[in-house]
Amino acid sequence: MTLTQLKRVRWGVRATLALGVVVSTIANVLHAVDNPISQAIAAWPPVALLLTVELISRIPVDTRALAFGRMLAAALIAGIAAWVSYWHMAGVAARYGETGASPYLLPVSVDGLIVVASICLMELATRIRTLAPEPVPAASSAVVAATVPVAEQPDGPADDADEPALPWQLAPAIPLSQFAAARRRWALANGNRPAIVHRADEPSAQLTTTAAPTPNKVSSAVPDGPDDADPVLSAARTVADELSAAGRRITRDALAAGVRARGLAISTERATVIARELSAAADGRPVAAASAA
Repeated sequence: MTLTQLKRVRWGVRATLALGVVVSTIANVLHAVDNPISQAIAAWPPVALLLTVELISRIPVDTRALAFGRMLAAALIAGIAAWVSYWHMAGVAARYGETGASPYLLPVSVDGLIVVASICLMELATRIRTLAPEPVPAASSAVVAATVPVAEQPDGPADDADEPALPWQLAPAIPLSQFAAARRRWALANGNRPAIVHRADEPSAQLTTTAAPTPNKVSSAVPDGPDDADPVLSAARTVADELSAAGRRITRDALAAGVRARGLAISTERATVIARELSAAADGRPVAAASAA
C-alpha cells in the first residue's frame, strides 16, 4: 500500500476505535447511578483507553525502555477499562432483555473491537513513519556564512560603504593586454618610458574603463604644475572629479582604487598624499596646510 492509502485506512481504523469507545461509554453511563458524578466516573475508563492509544500511535519513542514502559502502562489501562466496561455492559444488556449467555458475551464483542482497532492503529502508525520521507534540516546561518566567500576589504575606515557606484565600477571590463598596449603607445607618444604595472599576459586580470569627468571638477581647484604630465596624477584628478560629482569624500582607498582601475600603479603613501592635497583643494584650504595636517 502507498503512503496515501495507509493514511486513509488509518482514519477508518480511528473511526472504528471511536465507535467501540462510544458504545462502551454509553453502556457504562446507562448502568451507573443516575447522577453526573457517577456517570462521569463510569465513562472515564474507555475515554482513557482511547487517549492512550492515540498518544502511542502518534508519538514515536526511540528508547527501548521507554517504549516498553508505555506499552505496559497501556496494557494496564486497557485491562482496567475492559474489566469496568464488561460488568457495566453486561448489566445493561440484562436490564434491557438479554438472557442466558448473551449479556456476558456482548461486552466481549465491544472490548474485542477496541483491542483490535488499537493494535491496527499502532501498526499503521509504524508503517506510515517508515514510508514517510525524512524532512531535510535547513542549513544554519553559521554554515551558510562559513561557505560563502567574503570579499576582501581594504585597510582603513570604510567611508564609502553603501555609497553609489562610480563610473569606472559600472563600466564594462576590457582585457588588460589592450589597456596596457594603449598606455604604452600613449607614453611613447609623449616621450616617456612606460612603466610596467602588471603582466600583460595574465588572462584573468581585468580592468574597467572609465567615463568622462563630470562638470563639478575638483581638479580645477588644483594648480597646474610640472606633475600634469604624470599619468598617475592626471588619473587621480579624474577620480577626484568623479568622487566629488557622486557626493563622496576623496579618501585614500577610493582614490587608489580608481587609479588602479585605469591600469596605473600607485603606492599607498602616494595615494595618501594626493588624496590629502585634492581634498584640501576641494574644500578651499591651502595645500600646504593640508599637507601639514
